Amino acid sequence: MELEAFELVLLRKPQDAPSYPEDVLQRIQDEHLAYHARLREAGDIVTKGPVSDQPDGSLRGLTFYQTGSLAHARQIAGADPAVRAGRLAVEILRWYCPPSTMGQPGRTVSLP
Repeated sequence: MELEAFELVLLRKPQDAPSYPEDVLQRIQDEHLAYHARLREAGDIVTKGPVSDQPDGSLRGLTFYQTGSLAHARQIAGADPAVRAGRLAVEILRWYCPPSTMGQPGRTVSLP
């Protein structure tokens, strides 16, 4: 069976995440989003987004990389401004799916 491989990055809020003033948190978030947009434009990220209604409140989002290397995925995930600031921690694993299924249109929703 042929499968397409991705690096699935789980973004978690660490228990010991440092506190920052609200303006610094907003700057970190803006930098985090801009960094991910650049990675997507470069072709390293296939899709990404926040999660909700999860049983584990530390899980903040998922990112699907397609770099071909767990080491490279760890490197670029570690360079995320929110990770560098200690606001997010990453877990990375290899994920497989049938070829071309990541590009199929899905249902869209608006987040609060």
